[in-house]
This record gives sequence, C-alpha cells and structure tokens, in this order.
Amino acid sequence: MLRAAKSILLVFYGVYAWSTFLIFGVITLFILLLTPTLKGRRAVGWACASSWLKVAAIKVELRGEELLPNEPAVVVANHSSYVDGVLLKAVLPTRFTFVIKKEMAQVPLAGLLLRRLGAEFVDRVNRHSGAADARRLMRAATGGTSMVFFPEGTFTGKVGLARFHGGAFTIASRAAAPVVPIAIKGARQILRGDTIWPRPGRVVIEVLSAIASENRAVTELRDLSRARILVALGEPDLMNDEPATVP
Repeated sequence: MLRAAKSILLVFYGVYAWSTFLIFGVITLFILLLTPTLKGRRAVGWACASSWLKVAAIKVELRGEELLPNEPAVVVANHSSYVDGVLLKAVLPTRFTFVIKKEMAQVPLAGLLLRRLGAEFVDRVNRHSGAADARRLMRAATGGTSMVFFPEGTFTGKVGLARFHGGAFTIASRAAAPVVPIAIKGARQILRGDTIWPRPGRVVIEVLSAIASENRAVTELRDLSRARILVALGEPDLMNDEPATVP
C-alpha cells in the first residue's frame, strides 16, 4: 500500500515537473525572442533556469564557485541526466557558451531556445560537418569565448563515469584556456536516462581546481580532468569497472 502511494505521488510530481518545465520553456522562449542582445538573453535564461529548479523542488548547492577563473575557460562536466544543462545554466556565469550535440537544434522549440541563448552545436555523425564545427569553436575559444562541454557525449542509466571524448581538451589546448572540471552529484536520481519520470531531490555541483593547458598534451588534460571528476563523484569508473545501476 505504501509503495503504491509513493508511486502515485511520484507520477503526480512528474506530471507537475514536466508541466511547469513546458510553461517555463514557452515563457522563456517568448522573452528571448523579444530580447535583442545575447547578454540580455543569457541573463533571462539564467533567471528562468534558476526559477524552474526552485518551483520543481530541486535544491542545488554550488561548491567551489571561487575556483571559476575570470579569464576565458573551458568547463567540462560529467553527464548523467537530462537536467544537467539546466543545472549548469542556473549556476554558471552567463558568459559561458554551451556546446551541444547538433541533434538538439532540430528539436521543436528547444532548438530555437538554445540558439537564442547562443549555444554552439556540434555534429557528431558527419565527419566533414563535425570538422567545420570544431574549427568554428576553435575560433570562438581563441577569441576569448568561455565554453561548457559534457565530454562523455551522452549518458545512460548506469552509475559511473564513462570515457571522455577529446574535443573540449583540444580546443582548450589550442586556445591556451584553462580547463575547469565540474562534478554534478545527484542529478541522476532526479531524472536518469531510463525513465521519463523526474523526482524531487538535491544536487551538489562542485567546481574543481582549474587545470592550466599550457605545456600539457591534450590527452593529459583529458585524463587529469576525468580523474578529478571521478574522485569527486565517488562513482565507478565505467572504463575499467563493472558499472552499478541506479537502485
């Protein structure tokens, strides 16, 4: 009986969370379409992301904010949930540009909203298009744009940290920008990859010490960033260990 009641409550919460998310998304997009400057649109995005998390009863604790450099930087974070982007949008300075898989640009409303927020899209399937995207990102980073990457590229219901792709670290190395690892803890329990039903909960976002990219190989930047995130998460290494699953 208690288990059934809990399941019903979670369904009600899920409907509530998705409904408010859609409402916030439509309102945000409407305001973004009327806001002329990118700086202004990103401020709107930050405010709406922060507000929705509060409305959805998702508590967010940011640790190590002082470790974010004032200079242009490349942030890399673990990816375990659909809410990761919203979480980082709500806590990072608005100067950061999010790098997102190109498939998202085709999603109705979401693609337009992300474009208005200045997101950069990368083609992970077409090699020629992907190379052109990488060159565009390189120019932006060299010009002083700060960027956010999820170097795992995707996520599943498995607990742990997957392999990192090298794109973010190549860009950081060539732009001589520091790499800032960030560990997102608790997002998987809110909305993991094998369900559509979110749950309320608490997320800790921990900013880790920046890694200077000068005189470091791309592979060293990648491996050092991943190692720091793995320690901060305290989860299995999916490259080596048998992964656990969400209970």
